[in-house]
Formats: sequence, C-alpha cells, structure tokens
Amino acid sequence: MRVNLSVNGRSHAADNVGETESLLFLLRERLGYPAAKGACEQGECGSCTVQLNGRPVCSCLVAAGQAEGAEVGTVEGMARGDALHPLQKAFLDAGAVQCGFCTPGLLVAADDLLTRVADPSEAQIREALAGNLCRCTGYEKIIEAVQAAARKS
Repeated sequence: MRVNLSVNGRSHAADNVGETESLLFLLRERLGYPAAKGACEQGECGSCTVQLNGRPVCSCLVAAGQAEGAEVGTVEGMARGDALHPLQKAFLDAGAVQCGFCTPGLLVAADDLLTRVADPSEAQIREALAGNLCRCTGYEKIIEAVQAAARKS
C-alpha cells in the first residue's frame, strides 16, 4: 500500500508499505527520521513516542497505514534551524540527557504536556512522563528540565 503523510510539516509518500509495518519503522527506516527509538516494541517504554495528529503515541504500536493523511511530529521537528526548542535547551542545561536513548520520547511527551498545561505541577509532569522509561537517571533532572522550560514559556 502507499502511505501519504506529513512529518514535521513536510509531505512524504511511501510505497509498498506492508500491513504489519509500524509507524516507527516507516519513520526510521523509510523516511529518515531516526530519533524515535525502538526498544521494547510493545508500547511500554515510550522511546518511540511521536505526535500523531497532535496526540502522543507509541509509534511501535501504530500500523504505518494508520498514518495515511496524518500529521506526525517527531523530535527532529522541535528545533528551528540551529535554535533548539526551549525543552531541548532545558534538558541540556539541567543535565537531563545521559545516554540519549529515551530523550526523544521524553521530549515529545513533555512538549505535549506543556502544550496543554502552561505551568504543570511536579505530579502532572510525573504523570505525563510515566509512559517513558529511562534507565540512566532518577528522573529528577528530567523533571527539573520540564519545570525550567515551563517557566521560560
């Protein structure tokens, strides 16, 4: 099947997409958006989180065909040229990035939260990021980064 979609505002078409192909595979392997990572492939870790029509989803659980006509947002689309998105900058400044494997999913989830809640409480941040697992941190720096980005918005 052919899948037409927009990724970070740019139109794409992919041919010969299989019925079992995931949105994650489509993004990473066919369209060249490698930031979302495949880890658990079961929707449990959040490393593959992207926005699908304005809502965060685990792209490993979404069939590529379900993205037909959709707008997909990835972490690659957050920065504007050389200017980092405020969340990306806050993650760097707070030391919230360690190995970086989970960071793209965390950034997409945090961006979704800050779009909905301008000044989230720590509990709201923890809830919004609960689906994103990180093996390197204790989450404190990540929470601090989200709080800092909220203050700058």
